[in-house]
Amino acid sequence: MSTVPSTSGTHSGVPVLHYRAPRWLPGGHAQTIWPALFSRAHGGSTPRYERQRLLAPDGDFVDVDWLRTSQKNRSESGRRPLLVLFHGLEGGSGSHYALAFADYAARLGWDFAVPHFRGCSGEMNRAPRAYHSGDHAEVAWVIDALTAERQGPCYVVGVSLGGNALLRWTQEHAPTGMGTVKAVAAISAPLDLAASGAHIDRGFNRQVYVRNFLRTMQPRALAKHRQYPNLFDIDAVMRARTLREFDNAFTAPLHGFRDTEDYWHRASSIHALNRIRIPTLIINARNDPFVPAHSLPTASQVSASVCLFQPHHGGHVGFAAGPIPGHVGRLPELVGQWLQHRSAPGVPHG
Repeated sequence: MSTVPSTSGTHSGVPVLHYRAPRWLPGGHAQTIWPALFSRAHGGSTPRYERQRLLAPDGDFVDVDWLRTSQKNRSESGRRPLLVLFHGLEGGSGSHYALAFADYAARLGWDFAVPHFRGCSGEMNRAPRAYHSGDHAEVAWVIDALTAERQGPCYVVGVSLGGNALLRWTQEHAPTGMGTVKAVAAISAPLDLAASGAHIDRGFNRQVYVRNFLRTMQPRALAKHRQYPNLFDIDAVMRARTLREFDNAFTAPLHGFRDTEDYWHRASSIHALNRIRIPTLIINARNDPFVPAHSLPTASQVSASVCLFQPHHGGHVGFAAGPIPGHVGRLPELVGQWLQHRSAPGVPHG
């Protein structure tokens, strides 16, 4: 694993990872909530996506929102790089972090794609399933579909739930990293789902974040119940007041897990970080309200292909910068510079 210096800028051409929250935005909760609601996510007009529908192997569909750049901006290989972003729980292409990465990709002249997990694109999916934190098989076929006819480099970013699912993909489907996907990054991923689940289900976290998630997750589960009435106990789903209760009533039975504990254990990426062989950046703020610092991995738990960046500040997918109201463009810049450098020929992966 590479060590991460604490200064900014570059050193011998190597991008240095550094983040400190602005003084006007103190604490993990403020650094999580404010950037999502008020900070600027792009430098100009809102990106205008083009939607593509991918047909899934099981006959279902996944909607992908694309931002395609001008033909005049091409990589040296003659094909534009592609940046793919897997969103977080109940997120999508309109999430603040997705808009920030779209803006970053546009400025570089890259193509940008946001695949929506099943049911998150505005239309209920058809199959008797939804999505979950360890959905590495879903990530695998989507990446294959998006890169099948591309010759340029592909970089993949996963945020929160999407970050953990992406890491599970690196463990199960990307043993060498020598294919089209050159490097990946996971941002604010709950690597240990049991630790994160217990943490978010208590106190302020439960009253604010869990309530917000359940506000959309329970109606979505109700719609799935109308499609397939016998898959799960809808009464238990609607009674759920914690993520543990919701996952036990809906996510686990829908996706073949015995219960919440089985789901959280088998879906967590923390157990096999030493198996990753593709250049991988894992970013977790140590004041993330969703991911307790004690659950974060150490250097001894990861392979030489993994770089851990664990700043003291940032919240959960926050990382705002600049004067009030701030902007969230710093995060894509950090991630993008690292991805490009670690995928360059002759650069060590650690």
